[in-house]
Amino acid sequence: MAGALFTYALSRPGAWVDEPWEGDVVIKVGSKIFAFLGSENPTSIGVKCAATRDEADEWVLRYPEDASAMAYIGRHGWNRLQIGGAIPAAELREALDTSYDAIVSKLPRRERPDA
Repeated sequence: MAGALFTYALSRPGAWVDEPWEGDVVIKVGSKIFAFLGSENPTSIGVKCAATRDEADEWVLRYPEDASAMAYIGRHGWNRLQIGGAIPAAELREALDTSYDAIVSKLPRRERPDA
């Protein structure tokens, strides 16, 4: 499952892998991170689930054991979602898509992918 999410995230237009901190794998579009993985075989993913903390808390309410606000950036709508827990794979992919779309919408036009 984790490998499939990694592959799915990289299939997004313009997505690429970076390791800005030793041992911390992230996936970016343009110059911005849209998924925090930690490693190439993550047990959770960090994604921008919503524009606000209140909206992102819907994940925490639905999946209290498998969703939590991310440290430092959680107040901006970023959550850590467990892989292989109660959150269905389709919803994890949807969360990746939401994060990707949110980040792309904030990129300068010159950094946005063509597709």
